[in-house]
Amino acid sequence: MPDRTVFFVSDGTGITAETFGNSILAQFPDQHRHVRRPFIDSIEKAVAVLDEINACAEHEGKKPIVFVTLVNDAVRDILASPSCKGMVLDMFRTFVEPLEHEFGVKSNHRVGRFSDASQSREYNDRIEAINFSLAHDDGQSSRNLEKADVILLGVSRSGKTPTSLYLAMQHGIKAANCPLIPEDFDRGKLPTPLLPHRRKCFGLTIDPARLSQIRHERRPDSTYASLANCRHEVHAAEAMMRREGIAWLSSTHKSIEEIATTILRDLRPDRLIY
Repeated sequence: MPDRTVFFVSDGTGITAETFGNSILAQFPDQHRHVRRPFIDSIEKAVAVLDEINACAEHEGKKPIVFVTLVNDAVRDILASPSCKGMVLDMFRTFVEPLEHEFGVKSNHRVGRFSDASQSREYNDRIEAINFSLAHDDGQSSRNLEKADVILLGVSRSGKTPTSLYLAMQHGIKAANCPLIPEDFDRGKLPTPLLPHRRKCFGLTIDPARLSQIRHERRPDSTYASLANCRHEVHAAEAMMRREGIAWLSSTHKSIEEIATTILRDLRPDRLIY
């Protein structure tokens, strides 16, 4: 059973509250039940969440942890009131108000990340990057690779697709990904369409035992999933990337966020400055 319940309450999507809250909670070993409550933008909705928090406290016998990102003072005050039986961590009051004092201006108190997504260049760039990554997933297309920011290489099921989509959604990076297959190992060189774009390539590898486990979930008891085949493919892929001078890392024990940040640092450091 989780140790206690954590609420993420926001007048927007709640992604900021959840991301920040999870970063803090990761410092502690306990497991928690997560409850996201987005679009809490009225007093009525805030009262309903307050009742839910208090009922949870009564049921569990522990204070729920409540991360909030609420810009409306009237809505925020309901959850921050003494009647709330949770431990409320208000990220806006913790960070925005001190910055208002430092900058000497009031924040715009805008609800959500984008006031109008259709008018945001950043948002449109992300959509374009997502479409590019989907069109170039798993080597589906080699067209327009000159427009790619990153090309991920690795054996099947090494984490290329989720990493490429994360790069697109979070950073607006146009990431293609291409599987390395036995025919590539037999030829002893990269797939021909990738040769002009070697400088954009980044490799993902994985522990063969872990790879075998993942592949067995997809194709049980197949040669594709056998430990011997996984060992062969992983070792051949690593040897090829080493010969071609392509940087690579193991996805076995790394999160997508860590992998993506390493790729940005090595291939597109400009995207870490904005």
